Amino acid sequence: MSVIALWFLLNSQRKSGTDGPHSSAMAELLIDPNIRGWVFLPIVVITFLVGIIRHYFSILISSQKKAELTQIQDSQAMIRARLLRENGKYLTQQSFAMRRHYFNNEDTGYFKTQKRAPPSPNSTAMLSDLVKGNFINVLPMIVIGGWINWMFSGFVTTKVPFPLTLRFKPMLQRGIELASLDAAWVSSASWYFLNVFGLRSIYTLVLGENNAADQTQSMQDQMSGAAVAMPQDPKAAFKAEWEALQITEYQNALVNIENELLAVSGVSGDQANQNTPFLQSSRGEDSSALRN
Repeated sequence: MSVIALWFLLNSQRKSGTDGPHSSAMAELLIDPNIRGWVFLPIVVITFLVGIIRHYFSILISSQKKAELTQIQDSQAMIRARLLRENGKYLTQQSFAMRRHYFNNEDTGYFKTQKRAPPSPNSTAMLSDLVKGNFINVLPMIVIGGWINWMFSGFVTTKVPFPLTLRFKPMLQRGIELASLDAAWVSSASWYFLNVFGLRSIYTLVLGENNAADQTQSMQDQMSGAAVAMPQDPKAAFKAEWEALQITEYQNALVNIENELLAVSGVSGDQANQNTPFLQSSRGEDSSALRN
């Protein structure tokens, strides 16, 4: 249904309803059933197929980045140091001190002896990735969106099942300039953009997680700069982790674990006092065995 036909339909219904008891209420529109088969469903199918093609095309032209052995080693060391800061309270004081000495010793510590050169930005690779991202994500969206806006211009495709305010008209009725039209109606151009940003769950179901067909995630990566992010400087990361581990104070979280377990199990205080020497003696035997 074109805009001109829709405008004449609205005016005729408004004029015919001025004499009735409900003249103030606008009559309900009836969409031609052919719009469903020639406008509504084709836009959904085209948007879905373009996303599938974008996903496989991005796989073909994407360049695999090989991680170096030193980068993996440094990342694992950073993870171990962070876990030591967070969970060191469950170790003994000697174990915590040994592990911190391995990382923070001035002469033999990992963060002091490992000298890494600052990363050199590869401007050619970064520019190539940026061009590929724009070619895969932005260009198809502009071309297909312009073609759909030209091919299906002036059509009202569907209506949302709940009332909306007039603030939603510019978003849901692109290409249709009718002030008397209810804001719940959706134009063909707006229906295309709703499909572009609303088929994420379908793409996840068909292609799996982290697929290239998700237009929303690709736009977020480009706006946040994740597509051209600079590599992290190992020297600065080592220094920050060394300082964080150096100021970490050891606090044993298992000091009164025996009394807490006995209290939880419902053992009385006399029984706990009777069991305490046995636990202390067994702990002393274990420590002497470790020394031997």
